[in-house]
Amino acid sequence: MALSTASSDEDVMSTINITPFTDVLLVLLIIFIILAAVTKEPKLPDAYNKTRVAPSQVVVIISAADAKSNIVEIGSSAVNIRDAHTQFEALETSVGHGVRSVIIKADPTVSYGLLLQVMDAAQGAGLNTFGLANHVQGSPAGST
Repeated sequence: MALSTASSDEDVMSTINITPFTDVLLVLLIIFIILAAVTKEPKLPDAYNKTRVAPSQVVVIISAADAKSNIVEIGSSAVNIRDAHTQFEALETSVGHGVRSVIIKADPTVSYGLLLQVMDAAQGAGLNTFGLANHVQGSPAGST
């Protein structure tokens, strides 16, 4: 009894052709890359504090127009950032050294460096608790 083997013409293809699958995946990848580059970033939600900031008698207002000339409004007087330390000391003395907090209302376009200079001047005068605000919840975004 003789065994015969199949000829090469009758061989069954035992591998899967993944070329069309790879082509489809590459096209989808290109579409997703283009869509990711075109879409805009989503609007970030407003942040809300769960704890309320204690009311303070020392309020600092930094507007965008005054920030260009390094002018900040501390209490009811507008001073240069170099004189902010003495103004904070005068306010702390006038309220009887009972206040340790400062509320800073800054325009969102004000440089971060100016904000840090104000906080440094307040810490030098013994005011070490800060509340930052740009608008009150429920009010229009343009008002402070």
